[in-house]
Amino acid sequence: MNKITSLPLVETGLLSNLINDYLNQNQEVKDFYAHFPNIEEFKNQINKKKNFNQDKRDVLVSVLQSQNKILNLSDKTKFNILQLKKTNTFTVTTGHQLNLFTGPLYVIYKLLTTINLAEELQNKFPENYFVPIFWMATEDHDFAEINHFWVHHQKLEWNKKDGGAVGKLATDGLNDVFQQLKSLIINQPNAKYIFDLFEKSYLKHSNLADANKYLINELFGKFGLVILDGNDVQLKSQFKTFMADELLQNTCFKEVKKMNIEIAKKYKVQVNPREINLFYLMNNERQRIIFEDFQYKIHNTSKVFSSDEIITELNNFPERFSPNVLMRPLYQEVILPNLCYVGGAGELAYWLQLKSYFDYQKVEFPILLHRNSALILTKKQQNQLKKLKLTFDDLWMPLPQLINKKVKEISEITIDFEKERKYLNSMFLNLETIASKTDKSFIGAVKAQQQKQLNGLNKLEKRLLKAEKRKHQEYINQLTALHSELFPNGILQERIKNISEYLISNENIIDDLQKLLNPLSATIDIISMDL
Repeated sequence: MNKITSLPLVETGLLSNLINDYLNQNQEVKDFYAHFPNIEEFKNQINKKKNFNQDKRDVLVSVLQSQNKILNLSDKTKFNILQLKKTNTFTVTTGHQLNLFTGPLYVIYKLLTTINLAEELQNKFPENYFVPIFWMATEDHDFAEINHFWVHHQKLEWNKKDGGAVGKLATDGLNDVFQQLKSLIINQPNAKYIFDLFEKSYLKHSNLADANKYLINELFGKFGLVILDGNDVQLKSQFKTFMADELLQNTCFKEVKKMNIEIAKKYKVQVNPREINLFYLMNNERQRIIFEDFQYKIHNTSKVFSSDEIITELNNFPERFSPNVLMRPLYQEVILPNLCYVGGAGELAYWLQLKSYFDYQKVEFPILLHRNSALILTKKQQNQLKKLKLTFDDLWMPLPQLINKKVKEISEITIDFEKERKYLNSMFLNLETIASKTDKSFIGAVKAQQQKQLNGLNKLEKRLLKAEKRKHQEYINQLTALHSELFPNGILQERIKNISEYLISNENIIDDLQKLLNPLSATIDIISMDL
């Protein structure tokens, strides 16, 4: 029996002030977004998106059918693609880099949040239709972020030369990763299922985009998820006017810079814009476009364009131009009838920089939804929690602080000297009163003596705690080991662990998670599972 306990994200201490204020709908961030993710606001967003261009819908469906023809699509996904032609169909979108074997768990949560939100909207607004979209970030080129995944504290890394847009990377060398994976889980339940999944995804496809497309479809196709690769000539043709504007007018730079000034008054700015927020794709390279000496130069190459030449290049070959992290959101909203973007805290932080840019371009700003966040507890971990007398609230404490707290709780003596500190402060307050009535110069001496006594008391408390830690070392070792399981490398489980660790025990874990997670909860969910 799976159980779930939820804690509001704003109470975890894990988020930035900007995202906390957004989730709390504080006045300070009202100018950074259009609508908040609640059902009433979704109704308003649907009304704003009703006039999405029919020609764009037709192109979108044609592109999706072409891109996904290599996949064994579920009937639901096929139906969802066709529904996008209709004026009452809207999308809910998340996007991510092409992480190896899905990467960390939070990628799974992003996808499930998107799927579940589409389902929730379908229930609330049955007169419309809602399609979950996964935007494959095939044009990114940060290979170091995607070339590995973790299983049982082991980093499985793809050793390959980096270069260009990652979607076009050949999958050679991934057999070595496959062999590492096999050696780790060869004797575990469902190992064959995982081996087949990896082999059919990465060893049977020639490039990373096709491999990831196959994998995501295998895991999430049953839910009707539609996979879209934005690196497409037909889709980019619809975005040409915005890219031309960026090349000639630097609009993204100007508008985001203006918004950043407002954000920086209270918060940390997530991303700073470049003067031109476009890359140029050529010979499997993705290089920045720089305007210098009245010419457009392609960074790290000898390629140079005049203003007229680069606009001609854009009109003839739009597929050679690639939006960066700040322009990609606009591109996405131009080509999709999209209502909502689902992302993590870092993503939402840079989306909140873009409202002014969207307004200038007269493109509807989507609702921004923080993805689901979760901590999975296996049966063994649940038993350890009980044995160590840990509460769910204890889990969010830093490990050194947690160890001190629990040692004090289980100790047979009182280690907390707070009562003694209060007594000392009270005694020295009386001495100060006496000193002030006799010779005020004595007050400084009294204060110095007070601090000396308090310092001595603190040292005694630390020595006593240290001695008790030695006495309870076995307990501390067990606590540390459990904490390392739940927070590997000191960070959230979802940012390190891979879904394969749980598929090993339960082939249906994604289905189980899909049923448990509430897309609009804004919580982190502690999920006790029968694993």
